[in-house]
Amino acid sequence: MSALSQTKNRTVRFGIVVFPGSNCDADSYDAVGTFAAAGARYLWHKDMELDGLDCVILPGGFSYGDYLRSGAIARFSPIMKAVRRFAGDGGLVIGICNGFQILLEAGLLPGAMHRNEGLKFVCRLVNLRVENAVTPFTNKYKQGQVIRIPIAHMEGNYFVGAAGLAELEAHGQIVVRYCDPSGEVTKNANPNGSLGNVAGICNRAGNVFGLMPHPERVCDPVVGGSDGRGVFESIISSIAQARI
Repeated sequence: MSALSQTKNRTVRFGIVVFPGSNCDADSYDAVGTFAAAGARYLWHKDMELDGLDCVILPGGFSYGDYLRSGAIARFSPIMKAVRRFAGDGGLVIGICNGFQILLEAGLLPGAMHRNEGLKFVCRLVNLRVENAVTPFTNKYKQGQVIRIPIAHMEGNYFVGAAGLAELEAHGQIVVRYCDPSGEVTKNANPNGSLGNVAGICNRAGNVFGLMPHPERVCDPVVGGSDGRGVFESIISSIAQARI
C-alpha cells in the first residue's frame, strides 16, 4: 500500500465530550463505532487538550442540569477553550441538541434558543430538508433531500435577529430545516416554533455545525432508521479527502 493510501485510509478520530449531565455521549460513541473507518474516545469536561482528533462531538443531554439556560454553564467548562482553539484551526465540531445549545452559548454559532412554542417537551421523529449538501457534515446527502431523524428537547426554538437570519441565508449557513414528508417547509412541520423552521446551522467557515435532531439515534435500521448515517459518513469522507 502506498503512503498516500495509508494516509487516506487512516482511522478518522472522533472525540466525544462528556459534561456532567450528558446522556447521549454513549449513543454518539456507539454510532461512530458502526463505521469501520472511524474510532472514538471520550473527553471529560475538564480536559484541556484535543490532540490527535479529527472531529469533536458535543452530545445531547442536560449539561450541568440545564441550570440558568441550556448550555449556559457548559460554555465555561475548561474543555471549551480547547474546542474554540480546535474550531479556530479548522477542526470539525458538531453539536447535537444540547451540544447545539452549548455552541450557541459559546458564540461558536450565531443565535439563541428559546423554549419550545407551546412550552412542551417534544420527542418524536421529524422530517428535515437538506438545505446545504456541500458542508463537511452533509455532503453524503443530496440537495433538497428529505430525511427522518428524531428530536427530544424542550429548548429548540431557534432565534436570531433579522440581519442575522439574512446573513445565514446569504452564506448557505442554514443546513437543515423542518419540513413535511414532501419537503415543503410549513408551519405545521415546525415542531418547536424555530425561526424559519431552522433545525441546524453551520458557521461561515463551515467547520462548526449544530442541530437539534439526533442523527446518532438513527444509524442502524435495528433502531428504527438509518437516515442519520449520512452525517457521520459525510464527516469521515471530508476528513479522508482533506488528507489526500
